[in-house]
Amino acid sequence: MKHLTKKAEEMTVKELASYIDYSVLKPEFSEDEIIALTKDGVELGCATICINPGYLDLCEPLVKGSETMLCPVCDFPFGTSSTESKVKQAEIAAKYETVKEIDIVANYGWLRSGKYDEVTKDLKAVVDVCHKYGKEVKVILETDALNEEQIRKGCHCVMDAGGDFVKTSTGFLTGFEAHGATPEVIKMMQEEVGDVCKVKGSGCIRTREHFLKLIDMGIDRMGVGYKSVPVVLDLKK
Repeated sequence: MKHLTKKAEEMTVKELASYIDYSVLKPEFSEDEIIALTKDGVELGCATICINPGYLDLCEPLVKGSETMLCPVCDFPFGTSSTESKVKQAEIAAKYETVKEIDIVANYGWLRSGKYDEVTKDLKAVVDVCHKYGKEVKVILETDALNEEQIRKGCHCVMDAGGDFVKTSTGFLTGFEAHGATPEVIKMMQEEVGDVCKVKGSGCIRTREHFLKLIDMGIDRMGVGYKSVPVVLDLKK
């Protein structure tokens, strides 16, 4: 949890942008769209651009020399591949110099089944390989699919696995009501992880009020979609 010295509403656009993982994850995006959105995130000074791993070579030259880095998302959006497959995908991504962090989806079907030891073991294999290359790992729990007990226990799976962040959502869940990074869920996650882990909120962060509130709560990072980035930063576009 970040311990703030000033309120979010007093922060500059650049300071606010440093909280953002700019989401460029829609599978239908053309390469031209990915390039344009990545350049936009770099220009704003966002922390990272979240991309699918197949676009690392495309996006790497666009962030080189800037303060913005890449954050590939592995086993996205389901988290149901074999551990061996997850590890390989994460290792390929971790070798890129421009990668700041790697997001991985927990097997939330296992979380819903109470298979917490299996979730921890699966995540630890990914975390270990990423840490070998000096990359931090954010673990997506997919909180809209989980009840409170599963969210809280999922946070402990991440901590036990050595993960660096717990994260709420993929933004691609179907069949459940979308709530995403509500203040209630963020508070729940902060309570469980304390200062052991950082917290990333993603999903349904579409208003400036919501964005600023989460910063004032001490959130560490937020995933924000390309349409919502100018809204939360109050940019007149």
